[in-house]
Amino acid sequence: MREFTVNEAAKRLLEAENAYILIHRSPDGDCIGSGYALALALRSQGKKAKVLCSDAIPERYHFMLPEAETIEHFEPDIIISADVADEKLIGDTLFEQYAGKTDLCIDHHISNTGYAKELCLDGNAAAACQVVYEILKAMNISVTREMAVCLYTGLATDTGCFMYDNVSPRTLRIAAEIMEQYPDIPYAAINRNMFIVKSMGRMQLDSILTKQLESYADGKCMLVCITKELMDKYGIDESELDGVAGFPLQVEGAEVGIVLKEREKNFFRISMRSADKVNVSDICKCFGGGGHIKAAGCSIEASAEDAKRMLVEAVMKGMQK
Repeated sequence: MREFTVNEAAKRLLEAENAYILIHRSPDGDCIGSGYALALALRSQGKKAKVLCSDAIPERYHFMLPEAETIEHFEPDIIISADVADEKLIGDTLFEQYAGKTDLCIDHHISNTGYAKELCLDGNAAAACQVVYEILKAMNISVTREMAVCLYTGLATDTGCFMYDNVSPRTLRIAAEIMEQYPDIPYAAINRNMFIVKSMGRMQLDSILTKQLESYADGKCMLVCITKELMDKYGIDESELDGVAGFPLQVEGAEVGIVLKEREKNFFRISMRSADKVNVSDICKCFGGGGHIKAAGCSIEASAEDAKRMLVEAVMKGMQK
């Protein structure tokens, strides 16, 4: 693995002609935004580019997708990943095809495993979209309105609408530059739809999850476990779990929030969030995962009770550091 600067990544992309861009499973605003902004930028230079994802893009993010996109099949001369810290995160479908084949990874996760041949990583960037923006500038590509929508949404969603402490002056300046260039983009509507508007199912889900909350360490660790049985009982759709990772941290006094989502029988995807000092990336690394200091994830194969016990024990140790 070779580490690339923004300028080196820009040069590499300008030399490429046909690109596949891989984004992670359970796609969020940042991986969708960075993937499609990059694809649009490459296409603006007369290149072919296609975004690939193992999972369907949730409907709430469809406003970022190019209209009526039909791309003829082509063979890539470069495979790029955007916002993917570990190639296992691209999901089983893409992993079977592209494991070990990523040429360039563009990322902002400090836990990046270095799986790509070339890595452009800025661990201080608030979002992968921030890194992509810098690369586009280095490529001398003019950001179009469509790219701006993708980049802004990625910045907003990965910073909690610019609320998290991963936000730097540069993050805000990039958002300001985008807003100055395209004042007609409905930024307030994007923020409202991303952070305030919820489906009736999600409103009901919040009520259910409140009853499911478990408290540990005198309320410093809050946990919620979403089993398949629970989802079936209340008719919860998978798409309604988007953004639920921060739910336990809404409790006053909580320092760490844990969400377990059962994807298959006794197989859980874990999302962990830290309010302040606890490094949840280090905790998730104990289970083969990782991420950011205050936002990380992993997977555990165990019964719900065993998974909760292991996670809480790990968090308790993490709190003592």
